[in-house]
Amino acid sequence: MRALLPLVLSAAMVVAVAPAATADAGPTRDFGANVTVFDPTMPTEKIQATLDAANTAQVDNEMGTQRYAFLFKPGTYGTQDHPLQVKVGYYTEIAGLGAAPTDVVINGKVEVYNRCLGDNGTSNCLALVNFWRTISNITVNINAAGQDGCRSTANFWAVSQAVSMRRVNITGGTLSLMDYCTAGPQYASGGFIADSKLPATVNGSQQQWITRNSEIGSWSNGVWNQVFAGDIGAPTETGFPNPPYTTLDTTPVSREKPYLFVDAHGKYNVRVPSARTNSKGVSWANGMTPGRTVPLSDFFVARPTDPVWLINTQLALGKNLLLTPGVYDIGSSIRVWRPDTVVLGLGHATLTSSHGSIPLDVANVPGVIVAGVSLDAGPKS
Repeated sequence: MRALLPLVLSAAMVVAVAPAATADAGPTRDFGANVTVFDPTMPTEKIQATLDAANTAQVDNEMGTQRYAFLFKPGTYGTQDHPLQVKVGYYTEIAGLGAAPTDVVINGKVEVYNRCLGDNGTSNCLALVNFWRTISNITVNINAAGQDGCRSTANFWAVSQAVSMRRVNITGGTLSLMDYCTAGPQYASGGFIADSKLPATVNGSQQQWITRNSEIGSWSNGVWNQVFAGDIGAPTETGFPNPPYTTLDTTPVSREKPYLFVDAHGKYNVRVPSARTNSKGVSWANGMTPGRTVPLSDFFVARPTDPVWLINTQLALGKNLLLTPGVYDIGSSIRVWRPDTVVLGLGHATLTSSHGSIPLDVANVPGVIVAGVSLDAGPKS
């Protein structure tokens, strides 16, 4: 088994065959076949079919090498009668391309369910290894039309470590961080939410969780270790373990993850949020998240087939780096030595050490930001 070390750079730090992008999915610029860009003019059933095929391929693909990003241009997807039901498998990113989370609205759900590992998929159901998946920069207006009685009760996000929910606005129902609709034991073991507005949230069987700079309708059923920092509506801190809430009124220092967005002229850009101190609540409460906008033309958009020397040449020429989804075999280090360089991965882009190399070497210079990237230790020390 590969030794996979997920590098989860939080803002406190700063399938089988899945579908390739098609003309129906709108222009994908130069992001490659593992990025699909949806347009709100596409029929819901086409978007649903594309996402269903990806989930079928990725739902059990824990140690696979496939990586995917599904990006939604500004607009509304799904309707009251025909909601869009998104299920997110391994190494999959679901993200909006708006300047704010409210620019992209999914009427439906974005969900992760337990994996049932016993008796031909009918028992030993849990989320303990539901790693490596992301949702960001999007509004989910919960609509359970067409789902059965139990599935209609919440938007399920049954995940564990190396998973993030960022810049998400969830309305119209309940968010459950456990999946109580399957056979037991239904265990889950931790995740991360930041810069989001949440409805009533059921923690359920989650052993630990951190929620930062968010707005929470309510929070219930903490198990072992629940941490809140700079959250509006966070539960009151209590003595461990009944319930195990640690609550900071503000976040001392944080920076939100950079995000890709399309401006009013249809141009792709990366927004690089500014650092915040002693902050509380979401960064987008009063408009666009404070920070700087970097046009995509200032990035080298890399694919897994690009050699390291080419990536390093582009960095030396002053480019930032956007890593499209896939596994990059790194035989010599990607070297980031220019101040204020942004390295941003899509779809859990993974840098795998080859021949014992250090995949990413960041010099001792100020302002470098690395986000959305996983590091794979590889077979050699």
